[in-house]
Amino acid sequence: MIAAYGQRFMKQVIMRRVLVALVPILLLSVYLFGLRVLPLLAVVTAIGVVTEYLVLRSIQGPAAKVSEAVFVTCLLFTLTLPPSTPYWVAGVGIAFGVLFGKGVFGGFGRNIFNPALVGRCLIYIAFPRFMTTSWTIPFSGFPGGFLRYAGGADTMTSATPMILLRDSGEATPLLNLFLGTISGSLGETSALLILIAAAYLLATKTASWRIMLACAATFAALSAVFHYAAGRGPDPLTAVLSGGFLFATVFMATDPVSAPSRDLSKILYGVLIGASAVVIRLFALFTEGIMFAILVANAFAPLLDRQVKALADRRKPAAKAEAGP
Repeated sequence: MIAAYGQRFMKQVIMRRVLVALVPILLLSVYLFGLRVLPLLAVVTAIGVVTEYLVLRSIQGPAAKVSEAVFVTCLLFTLTLPPSTPYWVAGVGIAFGVLFGKGVFGGFGRNIFNPALVGRCLIYIAFPRFMTTSWTIPFSGFPGGFLRYAGGADTMTSATPMILLRDSGEATPLLNLFLGTISGSLGETSALLILIAAAYLLATKTASWRIMLACAATFAALSAVFHYAAGRGPDPLTAVLSGGFLFATVFMATDPVSAPSRDLSKILYGVLIGASAVVIRLFALFTEGIMFAILVANAFAPLLDRQVKALADRRKPAAKAEAGP
């Protein structure tokens, strides 16, 4: 069985580390929203793996190997969904993301855009009712959702902290935002677990601290400017802890394939994401801007690398001339 697994899948240690970092967040999502999370993940994973295999088989033939990265894509995609997302909507999203976010570029390592975000972007725009209005009140107490399939129809009345703040001006307590006892997408609720995952990814050199720091610092600084100088938007700490910003910054902005590879490029990339996310949140119709911000930055990543390389190449002759013979 192990040998068969190795023949069908491209082994990737870095992707396994990302999966390990996501496990506690997945478990919390089950506790908060019920066992329905697991079959939803199973459906997404099955469709995602089959889609990638069929695409690669059409390109590489029967010897095609599915990358382990597709499991990361499927888990990330699932964790960006509202708890009550219909199975068929999730299936359409992951199939589109794997096919058009990665497959059409030739498979793993060649894609420009983060495939999980490509899939979520499609269903966010195509099926907004399922993605923006059906929010579930989380379970509380022991055993939470571990012994329940999902919340009943009477629990589909909650609003996420961002929607609540936008519609009524009511701010969610920071402790709730930090611990994750709030409504929201499956993986975005607990800032605590996301920060622990970030520490693990950084300690194992799996993710770029430059991207995370540049993204978070720019987002917080620009949020502070708008909040304190213009009276627009939440305070920077509430802004950082609300919505999917932290989750996307830690797990999606740092995707090594769709992000730039040079150190300066990574900083500029993070700045672009942080600034774009604030502007979209405050001035667009969408309550959440990080998804679109990362996709926009993905498009600029190759250009950033080329320009930074060109700048470095221009500096080399000048440095040699200054050093003299």
